[in-house]
Amino acid sequence: MTSPHDPYVRVRGAREHNLRNADVDIPRDTLTVFTGVSGSGKSSLAFGTIYAEAQRRYFESVAPYARRLIHQVGAPAVGEVTGLPPAVSLEQRRSAPGARSSVGTVTTLSNSLRMLFSRAGDYPEGAERLDSDAFSPNTAVGACPRCHGLGRVHRTSEDLLVPDPGLSIREGAIAAWPGAWQGKNLRDVLDALGYDVDRPWRELEPADRDWILFTDEQPVVTVHPVREAGRIQRPYQGTYMSARRYVMHTFADSRSATLRAKAERFLTSKPCPVCGGSRLRPEAMAVTFAGRTIAQLAGLALTELAEVLTAAGGEGTARVLTADLLARIATVTELGLGYLSLDRTAPTLSSGELQRLRLATQLRAGLFGVVYVLDEPSAGLHPADTEALLAVLGRLKESGNTVFVVEHQMDVVRRADWLVDVGPLAGEHGGRVLHSGPPAGLAEVADSATRRFLFPDAPPPPREVRAPSGWLRLYGVERHNVHGVDAAFPLGVFTAVTGVSGSGKSTLVGQVLAGALADRRSAAEDQEGPVTGYARADGLEAVDRLVQVDQRPIGRTPRSNLATYTGLFDVVRKLFAATPLAGERGYRAGRFSFNVTGGRCETCQGEGFVSVELLFLPSTYAPCPDCHGARYNPETLEVTWRGLNIAQVLDLTVESAAGFFADTPAAARSLNTLLDVGLGYLRLGQPATELSGGEAQRIKLAAELQRARRGHTLYLLDEPTTGLHPADVEVLMRQLHGLVEAGSTVVVVEHDMAVVAGADWVIDLGPGGGDRGGRIVAAGAPVEVARAAESRTAGYLRAAMGLT
Repeated sequence: MTSPHDPYVRVRGAREHNLRNADVDIPRDTLTVFTGVSGSGKSSLAFGTIYAEAQRRYFESVAPYARRLIHQVGAPAVGEVTGLPPAVSLEQRRSAPGARSSVGTVTTLSNSLRMLFSRAGDYPEGAERLDSDAFSPNTAVGACPRCHGLGRVHRTSEDLLVPDPGLSIREGAIAAWPGAWQGKNLRDVLDALGYDVDRPWRELEPADRDWILFTDEQPVVTVHPVREAGRIQRPYQGTYMSARRYVMHTFADSRSATLRAKAERFLTSKPCPVCGGSRLRPEAMAVTFAGRTIAQLAGLALTELAEVLTAAGGEGTARVLTADLLARIATVTELGLGYLSLDRTAPTLSSGELQRLRLATQLRAGLFGVVYVLDEPSAGLHPADTEALLAVLGRLKESGNTVFVVEHQMDVVRRADWLVDVGPLAGEHGGRVLHSGPPAGLAEVADSATRRFLFPDAPPPPREVRAPSGWLRLYGVERHNVHGVDAAFPLGVFTAVTGVSGSGKSTLVGQVLAGALADRRSAAEDQEGPVTGYARADGLEAVDRLVQVDQRPIGRTPRSNLATYTGLFDVVRKLFAATPLAGERGYRAGRFSFNVTGGRCETCQGEGFVSVELLFLPSTYAPCPDCHGARYNPETLEVTWRGLNIAQVLDLTVESAAGFFADTPAAARSLNTLLDVGLGYLRLGQPATELSGGEAQRIKLAAELQRARRGHTLYLLDEPTTGLHPADVEVLMRQLHGLVEAGSTVVVVEHDMAVVAGADWVIDLGPGGGDRGGRIVAAGAPVEVARAAESRTAGYLRAAMGLT
């Protein structure tokens, strides 16, 4: 029986995911860190059990009608949790923010600034007072009608849409059209409308060319496809869309970054001629505060904005609103983000900057007596930025809150009051609480994978650096905050690009270097390099192939999973189709897909669960009553291969499946590469939506590793160790260094100093973030960069290398 004043959160019998009836006691009013290798069960304990139970209890106190409006995570599989206050979750958001999202909208500072202009702005004589929405480019009453609040207008031309007028439409004259079936469909529709698709473009009538490229009409016509041998093609109703309409629609609405980038190549962009880039209507731009428009204030760095507001002072309403703004700005600048401006768009921010902006917003909320559950808050942060993060976590605790952090960064672990280590390994080999107590106590836990990293015996021995086989050089780099930089990347070695958050690392590597290699042919013709952001490049011809591996999801729906992405599912379905029973019944490989009719359960359409509508309660999800989560119909599940049906195979972990398919080369190759990058704990059918950014990146790397290597390949990786325990980092680094040994080049953007210390070459950007960064402050072997006077990375790199 626990006391009502029990100072501990006590969990009994936690069984969520791979947790094995785990019991743990954690003191409140502390900074508690949960550690363990990836997949050990630490997130299942912190988020899946403790936070989920706190949320469930809160919902029970809410009126049934109101519950319909709130997303619920469901009741956790746990015996009992006592001593649990209300909880706030700060999980990582890995979805890409939209172009209309900005520093101001993420932090809600824009709301306060708009209110200041609405209530205390200086209006022209006789002008009506405007509501705060009139100062927002994201509302109909505030957005400039010409550019719809985007600040820029995009146009296209015949020269852009048809680069080679000597080709006919059938030969691909309209380069802006989509490929594959959709492009063929548009061509066939034009043919059905009576246009000559086999005549060279330049020979068509000007009026016809203009209509084909720029019309806003969308006529519907019956298309009679050309018959192909062995295929039955029936007439269908086809809708025409002009090249301009297709490009503008794709650029504005597509969720695919690749398609948007392709569409952008056929557009020219310039500031809106009506609003001049301010994004607002003239009525809003006529209002000033401290002699400046809202667009001018939003364009200032936050430190400058604070100075202007402080100097403006004011009385009454103005004083109250400026005081609130200054307090909110102070929280953001405390986290080292004072160089950002409110109008800086969210897609141009690094993941570290976004993470800290969201944390700053929570800090300002001023809650007391709650449990904050944070998911790897140091992810994407340079060690210098982690210091500011630790100060903020300390303030949350000092304000009377409990802070639970799932974390892999050992500097954060060392600052914890309490440590919960879960393991010892991942998946079915984990799920046990190995240690719950002060961090020093972990030194006595022999089974812990965390122990040797928290208490290292000695720094790793120095590794002999490899000699470059050549150089790839970029001159005059101009993009975002990187201005006039000349950068040299050695080939045939492992290069780490470092620097504080916002210093320009991802811009230089992920955008400019990747763009230079992707567009090497057009870049050779275009000496200004306006798309890729550089003036000139040397050495591009030495790279035969570019592989860019980022942390974007491998799929947006639960239908995409580990097996489908790697191609393993194709192999498995063919094995099942080749069984005697499948042969007797005429089942082909498609029968064993849960994405198409035939073999899937039609009650849930292959989802494995159904939505249950409740009259006065929110909809909930339950296992499908017919397939019970198996996703297939009974007839399909009767087919087995080596004693397992298709649903049971998808439920295997990668580690188990590697043994099961050991004598099937096509399957074993995929599974072994997944094991090599440390993903043995994942299930084959694990939905893409349940994977972390780090897991998605390693799956992409594994898919790439199983391909045959041709020529010199350059691998670009953006923070590949994000979300990885140090033990998992060692596994991943062995693979990346193996690529270099095989003759490839690897370039990583990285904050983990252990990884940087083991590189052959380091490029350090800075010295600060934003306008205070964007320069290469040091470049050379790790030991050289560790002694660079201007580098903020140097001190942390010296410590990692054991240098004095």
